[in-house]
Amino acid sequence: MSNSVGAGQFTYEVVERWGILPTGWTFGPVSAVACDSQDRVYVFQRKDPPVVIFDREGNYLGSWGANAIADPHGIYIGPDDVVYLTDRDDHVALKYTLDGRPLMVLGERGKPSDTGCTKDGGRVARAAGPFNKPTEMVVAPSGELYVTDGYRNSRVHRFDAHGQLIHSWGEPGKQAPGEFHLPHSLWIDGQGTVYVCDRENNRIQLFSLEGQYLAQWNDIHRPTDIYIDATDVVYVSDLKPTVTVMDKRGNKIARWDSPFGHGLWADSRGDIYLADVMERRVTKYIRH
Repeated sequence: MSNSVGAGQFTYEVVERWGILPTGWTFGPVSAVACDSQDRVYVFQRKDPPVVIFDREGNYLGSWGANAIADPHGIYIGPDDVVYLTDRDDHVALKYTLDGRPLMVLGERGKPSDTGCTKDGGRVARAAGPFNKPTEMVVAPSGELYVTDGYRNSRVHRFDAHGQLIHSWGEPGKQAPGEFHLPHSLWIDGQGTVYVCDRENNRIQLFSLEGQYLAQWNDIHRPTDIYIDATDVVYVSDLKPTVTVMDKRGNKIARWDSPFGHGLWADSRGDIYLADVMERRVTKYIRH
C-alpha cells in the first residue's frame, strides 16, 4: 500500500516496511538508521546482528556486530565513512569501520557515572561525567567527538579525536538554557553549530562547539533524532509521532504523521529512512 505525505518540494511516497531481509530473518526493535557516502543504509537494531546493511533499493548487503553491542541506541556515519555507535546499557560510545572493525571505545563498559538517577528518563540528581546511558555520538568537522548522555544523565560531552574528554556541559532541568531532560540525539552542522534533541523538554537546543547556548526551537514534541543535509534542510523525528522538515531557523516547511520514529536519516537524494522501535521496521519516504 502506498500513499503520499509532505508538501510542495518536500512530498514523499511512503514505503511502509522497507528492506528485504534474508530468508527466516525478522527485524528486532529498530533503534536508528544511517547512510554512508554511497547511500548504503545501515540499520541499527536491538537484536543480533545489530548492524544490517542494505542498498538504497532495500536489498540485503551484509551485517555485523553480533555479541558486540549490549543495547543498540544511536548510529551516525561521518563524512569520513566511520560508524559512530552508542551502546546505551553498556555505557559506552564506539567507533567502527563500515565493515564492522572496532576502532575506539569511549567510556568503561558496564560502569555508569554517578548521577543519582535510577530509572531511564527519570530525575537526574546531579550531572556527571561520561556516561550514564549515552544516546548518540557524532564527529565535528575538526575531528572532535560529541556525545549526548542520556537516559540517566543530562549532558553533552566533548572529546578530542583520540577520545580524551575536553569538557562537558548541561545540567538537569526543565526550562533554562543548557538544562536537559533526556538529551536523545545531536547533530553538528558545517558551521559548527551543535543541535541537541532535548527530548523530554520538547525542544531542540542550539549551542556553539564550546557549549555556549545560542537558541532553541520549541515547535516539536519529544524530538528523538535530527539530520541536516548538505543544503541545510533539517529533518526531525519525534514521539508525537511525526516527521518534520525545517529550515535552519527552525521554521516548519512540512510535517506529517508517521510511525513511532526513534531515529532518522536522509540520503544524498533526499529520501528519508525512519527507524521504528515499536513496530520493528524501517519506513522509507521517497522524495518526489
